[in-house]
Amino acid sequence: MDDELVRTLLKEQFPDLVELELREVDGGWGNQMWRLGDDLAIRMPRHEDAPDLLTREHRWVPELAARLPLPVPTPLRLAEPSDRFPCPWLITTWVPGEAADRSPISTARSADVLAGFLQALHTEAPADAPVSVRSSLPRSLPWGFDNLPEYVDHADDIRAVVQDALAAPPWDGVPLWLHGDLHPANVVVADGTLAGVIDLEEVCAGDPANDLAAAWILLPDGAADRFFQLYETDQATVRRARGWAVHRAMFLVAMGINGDQGLPGGKAHWGPIGRAALARLTAA
Repeated sequence: MDDELVRTLLKEQFPDLVELELREVDGGWGNQMWRLGDDLAIRMPRHEDAPDLLTREHRWVPELAARLPLPVPTPLRLAEPSDRFPCPWLITTWVPGEAADRSPISTARSADVLAGFLQALHTEAPADAPVSVRSSLPRSLPWGFDNLPEYVDHADDIRAVVQDALAAPPWDGVPLWLHGDLHPANVVVADGTLAGVIDLEEVCAGDPANDLAAAWILLPDGAADRFFQLYETDQATVRRARGWAVHRAMFLVAMGINGDQGLPGGKAHWGPIGRAALARLTAA
């Protein structure tokens, strides 16, 4: 995929946009991304699951975006598969800001912002909403529990957090709308404060504990208590959220190790982010 292909596809399907400036930007694993003019973005799938996720995003995110207190990439046009590119692709709004994996959240008031965003998002999902593939907390960690000391400090405390989460009562409420993948590369920051949420392709219905893990993954030291004062929930959900936070932090550590080793998809700067989140969890 290159600029020439994107220009050709725009001419075929959206000729009114073809004169806008096109700039390739760093995207995630699932999609390659271009900025289109000042206000739009193009996302083109580059693995087999991505087309279905983009279609899901186009179906559900516009109605969610209308009531969210932070900007999110709102799908505007879904392109049809063609001979030149045999998958659907998406044009969305552009959300300005720096990704939090490069520009960390540093202000205490971001706890208020995150709590307000998730309160607005976590409403009852309709019966035909996509079901979360992460509806239950996984029972194993990357590399397994036995190998934890090789990769992180405070391994016993990390095991204890996950075991306590697994012992907590499951979610027994109605399935709620979730972002489903809140980690530092999927939110943007301005002046140290949470300013937008991106990558809603995994939006789904399920247990809010999945998203609430962001209190330890995204927010600075000491901010999780403030977050849960504002986002009121039961203690069992907090316990499950801590388990989810360990899994998400270990994912960041794993990607950091892959980056250090020069492996495809690795991101060396994610390792310290994951270790800092684990330190917050084990200190709590």
